Amino acid sequence: MQKYLQLKMKLFIIISLTFYSLLANEPLQKVELLPVMKEFKQSIDEDPVVRMYLNQMIEQVSSYYKHHPEPNIYIKDIDQMLYLINDALRMAPEYNKSDLVGCRINSILNWTMNVPAGYAVFRNKRMNEMFRKVLANYTIYLNSKASLSSLNSGVNGWKSEAAKKKLNMKQYQYDPKDKYWGFKSWNDFFTRKFKDGMRPIAKPNDTKTIVSACDSEVYAIKHNVKKSDRFWIKEQPYSLKDMLNNDKLADKFVGGDVYQAFLSAFKYHRWHSPVSGVIKKAYIKQGTYYSGLESVGVDPASPDYSQAYLSHVATRAIIYIEADDPIGLMVVMPVGMAEISSCVINEKIKPGYRVKKGEELGYFQFGGSTYCLIFKPDVIKSFNVKKGMEVKMGEAIGVAK
Repeated sequence: MQKYLQLKMKLFIIISLTFYSLLANEPLQKVELLPVMKEFKQSIDEDPVVRMYLNQMIEQVSSYYKHHPEPNIYIKDIDQMLYLINDALRMAPEYNKSDLVGCRINSILNWTMNVPAGYAVFRNKRMNEMFRKVLANYTIYLNSKASLSSLNSGVNGWKSEAAKKKLNMKQYQYDPKDKYWGFKSWNDFFTRKFKDGMRPIAKPNDTKTIVSACDSEVYAIKHNVKKSDRFWIKEQPYSLKDMLNNDKLADKFVGGDVYQAFLSAFKYHRWHSPVSGVIKKAYIKQGTYYSGLESVGVDPASPDYSQAYLSHVATRAIIYIEADDPIGLMVVMPVGMAEISSCVINEKIKPGYRVKKGEELGYFQFGGSTYCLIFKPDVIKSFNVKKGMEVKMGEAIGVAK
């Protein structure tokens, strides 16, 4: 495992170097900061505590990763960090084989997320408010026609043979004859839909069968979950009141089960209902964007190792569904990771709406992400999947009593 992580880390560094070397060498004074990045810079200048932590964060990386080959080659000071992010906001994500494909800002900040001062920076309220604005600005670009530039047949293009094979484009709705496959923007491409029949729903009329909400890899299955727990320790136990934003309804799930699964950037990024039932509540809870967990140690693709922790602190959608008997009230909770913070709930998913098993609830934008299903106690008879298994949307993952 250690050799695998070292190899993975080296691959990430090499790929990142290839992309950012030109940016790092560009004379910063010749680049015009976008308005949102000027605001970001001013916000840092006006807050001595944030400025202190940012400087410490950058300084700590070289010593913290002294056994690894120059992980901090891109960030020398705060200004350089801001200019690198500024450049990332004007580029569409390109294809590569790394875990952080599509996550340009995450790639810039990756090493800083795993040092002591970095943990403080990315939990700071002022910083998260600025990252929210930065990512909202990026969303505008990624929803524009200009963001289609990476849909080309070059080595790093999403129309390259390697990318098409990785994405398995044959299963998606697209126009192979069109220059941009018929997509209107990068986000339109990223949230592409399956062709009809590609993801059949297991036992759609069986109210006991629970299906996967996404194409994903099983991350964790926990039982007898507590209302309040130490979610920041290495084991990352689930703490219901924190996951569910201190909602009184959290009490109903104490002693119940949590299922969590991960979506890489290459996955299908729309979420579907795992059950049939009536929507009781659905909203977005704003939270952190690049926060990682100290107790998991060095993470080559941070915050991948911190997924359970993120379900308590990151920006997430919280959707309560009163499922048909015998399941009753349950929660679908898509969680954004890093810049994949744009959780979009479909307009019709509102209190009182009856959703069918397998019906779309919403989608992520940008790159990789994770999601949780939360069940009350004495509801689940068994899960028929295990940690590390790849599961397609619509496949049965468990059964109720």
